[in-house]
Amino acid sequence: MGVHEAESQCITRPVGPRSGKAIGPAHEFEVNLEPDTYSEEKYALFENYQRQVHKESQGEISRHGFKRFLCSGMGQSSRLKDGVQQKLGSYHQCYRLDGRLVAIGVLDLLPGCVSSVYLMYHQDVNEWYFGKLSALREISLAMEGGYQYYYMGFYVHSCVKMRYKSQYQPSEILDLETHTWNLLDADHLARLSARNYVSMFRERQLRLPPHKITRLDEVGLDESSLSCLREYQMEWDPSRNSALDAGMPGLMSLDEIGQKLELGKWLFKCGDMLAHLE
Repeated sequence: MGVHEAESQCITRPVGPRSGKAIGPAHEFEVNLEPDTYSEEKYALFENYQRQVHKESQGEISRHGFKRFLCSGMGQSSRLKDGVQQKLGSYHQCYRLDGRLVAIGVLDLLPGCVSSVYLMYHQDVNEWYFGKLSALREISLAMEGGYQYYYMGFYVHSCVKMRYKSQYQPSEILDLETHTWNLLDADHLARLSARNYVSMFRERQLRLPPHKITRLDEVGLDESSLSCLREYQMEWDPSRNSALDAGMPGLMSLDEIGQKLELGKWLFKCGDMLAHLE
């Protein structure tokens, strides 16, 4: 059973027959929302997660990388909304078992949503399904804090580790072409399984079936619509696609990268080799 700290003193606890004293819990599992500041305790957890879960080598993990990646978000502030004090900014939601830090959810709290950025957990609690546990806690945070939406971050259908996100319903996914939200239901999931690229706007426009299309004549389109389908099929070919051409919110295009970044000062790592970009 989970309770707020302010409520814990109001719980009636069983009394030990011999000691006559209230019996406390065998373990204490605490969840606290803290600023996204750096600490050695947090870094030790990050190092274990990257090494054990992502199989990174010791040379690929650094304090500088941790600070830059997960400890340098927005500042913290708050506002009063509908009588509720609502926190804003970047935070670490810390999970502690008997005082030991075992997991961290990195969150951006925005005026309209709780946005899940990253999750890390210690290998010792790998069987606790922290992806699901943290999602439920973050949904609860969104509801209690008066945030309208909960963002679970990117959903890559081909990535098995992300499939759990589709189990939370109702959920919506962004159409990269129209920037509109569409229900991530069984029909949408079937289309994602059938094709490498899905735009529900185009799927509806062409009235495509959710299953894999093997022949153009099976969809019963006129010549004009067939031309649109052929163009759409080109998007299904992963060798022709790049996230830099997708027009995705928050990602720069290739032209913008060339204009705004000095790539000649960057190093590209390939295996054990470092090369200068041009």
